[in-house]
Amino acid sequence: MGMKTKVALGAVVGIVVIGVVSANSGDNGDDGNGGKGSGTSAAADKNAGGSGDKAGKAGKADDAAKSDSGHKGTSKASQAEQFKAFVAKNGTPKEKAAVAHVLKVQGADQQNDILDSADVYTDFTGGLMGEGSGPSKLIASAFADWKDSKNGLVTVYDADGEIITNGNF
Repeated sequence: MGMKTKVALGAVVGIVVIGVVSANSGDNGDDGNGGKGSGTSAAADKNAGGSGDKAGKAGKADDAAKSDSGHKGTSKASQAEQFKAFVAKNGTPKEKAAVAHVLKVQGADQQNDILDSADVYTDFTGGLMGEGSGPSKLIASAFADWKDSKNGLVTVYDADGEIITNGNF
Protein backbone atom coordinates (compact mmCIF):
# COMPACT_ATOMS: atom_id res chain seq x y z
CA MET A 1 0.00 0.00 0.00
CA GLY A 2 2.93 2.36 0.60
CA MET A 3 4.04 2.00 -3.00
CA LYS A 4 0.57 2.86 -4.35
CA THR A 5 0.51 5.98 -2.20
CA LYS A 6 3.88 7.12 -3.55
CA VAL A 7 2.75 6.58 -7.15
CA ALA A 8 -0.50 8.48 -6.55
CA LEU A 9 1.36 11.33 -4.84
CA GLY A 10 3.84 11.47 -7.73
CA ALA A 11 0.99 11.62 -10.24
CA VAL A 12 -0.70 14.46 -8.33
CA VAL A 13 2.56 16.42 -8.15
CA GLY A 14 3.14 15.86 -11.86
CA ILE A 15 -0.32 17.12 -12.74
CA VAL A 16 0.16 20.21 -10.56
CA VAL A 17 3.52 20.96 -12.20
CA ILE A 18 2.02 20.59 -15.69
CA GLY A 19 -0.86 22.87 -14.68
CA VAL A 20 1.48 25.54 -13.33
CA VAL A 21 3.66 25.44 -16.45
CA SER A 22 0.71 25.63 -18.81
CA ALA A 23 -0.89 28.46 -16.81
CA ASN A 24 2.33 30.50 -16.90
CA SER A 25 2.91 29.92 -20.60
CA GLY A 26 -0.21 31.96 -21.49
CA ASP A 27 0.66 35.06 -19.41
CA ASN A 28 2.56 36.88 -22.14
CA GLY A 29 -0.57 38.16 -23.93
CA ASP A 30 0.17 36.30 -27.17
CA ASP A 31 -2.77 33.95 -26.80
CA GLY A 32 -4.78 35.78 -29.45
CA ASN A 33 -7.80 36.73 -27.28
CA GLY A 34 -6.49 40.08 -26.14
CA GLY A 35 -5.05 38.74 -22.91
CA LYS A 36 -6.22 39.59 -19.41
CA GLY A 37 -4.29 40.47 -16.27
CA SER A 38 -0.52 40.83 -16.53
CA GLY A 39 -0.43 40.13 -20.29
CA THR A 40 -2.45 43.21 -21.22
CA SER A 41 0.43 45.69 -21.16
CA ALA A 42 2.03 44.23 -24.27
CA ALA A 43 -1.30 44.13 -26.11
CA ALA A 44 -2.16 47.65 -24.93
CA ASP A 45 1.20 48.94 -26.14
CA LYS A 46 0.60 47.40 -29.57
CA ASN A 47 -2.89 48.90 -29.84
CA ALA A 48 -2.02 52.34 -28.41
CA GLY A 49 -1.21 53.87 -31.82
CA GLY A 50 -4.80 54.85 -32.63
CA SER A 51 -5.91 56.81 -29.57
CA GLY A 52 -4.67 59.93 -27.83
CA ASP A 53 -2.03 62.46 -28.83
CA LYS A 54 0.85 60.76 -27.02
CA ALA A 55 -0.17 57.39 -28.39
CA GLY A 56 -0.33 58.86 -31.89
CA LYS A 57 3.21 60.16 -31.54
CA ALA A 58 4.38 56.79 -30.29
CA GLY A 59 2.63 55.15 -33.23
CA LYS A 60 4.41 57.52 -35.62
CA ALA A 61 7.75 56.67 -34.00
CA ASP A 62 6.97 52.97 -34.35
CA ASP A 63 6.01 53.52 -38.00
CA ALA A 64 9.29 55.35 -38.60
CA ALA A 65 11.24 52.51 -37.01
CA LYS A 66 9.36 50.01 -39.15
CA SER A 67 10.02 52.03 -42.29
CA ASP A 68 13.73 52.23 -41.43
CA SER A 69 13.93 48.49 -40.97
CA GLY A 70 11.82 48.03 -44.07
CA HIS A 71 14.13 50.34 -46.01
CA LYS A 72 17.14 48.23 -45.05
CA GLY A 73 15.22 45.13 -46.08
CA THR A 74 14.31 46.58 -49.47
CA SER A 75 17.89 47.56 -50.24
CA LYS A 76 18.92 43.93 -49.63
CA ALA A 77 22.42 45.04 -48.61
CA SER A 78 24.19 42.34 -46.69
CA GLN A 79 26.09 43.14 -43.53
CA ALA A 80 29.36 42.80 -45.46
CA GLU A 81 28.15 45.27 -48.09
CA GLN A 82 27.04 47.72 -45.40
CA PHE A 83 30.40 47.40 -43.67
CA LYS A 84 32.32 47.91 -46.92
CA ALA A 85 30.19 50.95 -47.77
CA PHE A 86 30.90 52.47 -44.35
CA VAL A 87 34.65 51.94 -44.71
CA ALA A 88 34.61 53.25 -48.29
CA LYS A 89 33.06 56.45 -46.99
CA ASN A 90 34.88 56.85 -43.64
CA GLY A 91 37.98 54.64 -43.69
CA THR A 92 41.64 55.28 -44.31
CA PRO A 93 43.24 54.01 -47.53
CA LYS A 94 44.81 51.07 -45.65
CA GLU A 95 41.47 50.18 -44.06
CA LYS A 96 39.81 50.32 -47.48
CA ALA A 97 42.43 47.95 -48.91
CA ALA A 98 42.02 45.54 -45.98
CA VAL A 99 38.20 45.57 -46.08
CA ALA A 100 38.31 44.68 -49.79
CA HIS A 101 39.17 41.15 -48.58
CA VAL A 102 35.98 40.82 -46.50
CA LEU A 103 33.64 38.13 -47.81
CA LYS A 104 30.97 37.91 -45.12
CA VAL A 105 29.94 39.56 -41.85
CA GLN A 106 27.70 37.86 -39.29
CA GLY A 107 26.20 39.11 -36.04
CA ALA A 108 26.58 42.84 -36.66
CA ASP A 109 22.85 43.44 -36.82
CA GLN A 110 21.92 41.86 -33.49
CA GLN A 111 23.24 43.79 -30.51
CA ASN A 112 22.08 43.95 -26.91
CA ASP A 113 25.16 45.53 -25.22
CA ILE A 114 25.46 42.52 -22.91
CA LEU A 115 27.57 40.16 -24.95
CA ASP A 116 27.74 41.19 -28.59
CA SER A 117 29.85 39.17 -30.96
CA ALA A 118 30.38 39.55 -34.67
CA ASP A 119 32.32 37.44 -37.14
CA VAL A 120 34.12 38.77 -40.21
CA TYR A 121 35.19 36.25 -42.84
CA THR A 122 37.97 37.14 -45.27
CA ASP A 123 39.84 35.57 -48.17
CA PHE A 124 43.21 35.71 -46.39
CA THR A 125 45.11 32.45 -45.86
CA GLY A 126 47.54 31.21 -43.27
CA GLY A 127 45.65 31.85 -40.04
CA LEU A 128 47.22 33.80 -37.20
CA MET A 129 50.69 33.94 -38.76
CA GLY A 130 49.56 34.32 -42.38
CA GLU A 131 49.41 37.20 -44.81
CA GLY A 132 46.24 38.65 -43.27
CA SER A 133 47.56 39.22 -39.78
CA GLY A 134 48.19 42.95 -40.20
CA PRO A 135 45.19 43.80 -42.40
CA SER A 136 42.85 41.84 -40.13
CA LYS A 137 43.70 44.19 -37.26
CA LEU A 138 42.72 47.07 -39.52
CA ILE A 139 39.46 45.26 -40.31
CA ALA A 140 38.72 44.84 -36.59
CA SER A 141 39.51 48.51 -36.00
CA ALA A 142 37.26 49.61 -38.86
CA PHE A 143 34.51 47.37 -37.52
CA ALA A 144 34.80 49.11 -34.15
CA ASP A 145 34.33 52.43 -35.94
CA TRP A 146 31.25 51.04 -37.72
CA LYS A 147 29.48 49.38 -34.77
CA ASP A 148 29.54 50.42 -31.13
CA SER A 149 28.80 48.21 -28.15
CA LYS A 150 29.48 48.33 -24.44
CA ASN A 151 30.72 44.75 -24.54
CA GLY A 152 31.35 43.69 -28.15
CA LEU A 153 33.90 41.32 -29.64
CA VAL A 154 34.63 41.05 -33.35
CA THR A 155 36.54 38.03 -34.63
CA VAL A 156 38.22 38.01 -38.04
CA TYR A 157 38.62 34.64 -39.78
CA ASP A 158 40.67 33.53 -42.78
CA ALA A 159 39.45 31.56 -45.80
CA ASP A 160 39.85 28.24 -43.95
CA GLY A 161 37.84 29.45 -40.93
CA GLU A 162 40.88 29.93 -38.68
CA ILE A 163 40.92 32.90 -36.32
CA ILE A 164 43.26 35.67 -37.43
CA THR A 165 42.48 38.29 -34.78
CA ASN A 166 39.93 39.58 -32.29
CA GLY A 167 39.01 43.11 -31.37
CA ASN A 168 36.61 44.95 -29.10
CA PHE A 169 33.88 47.17 -30.49
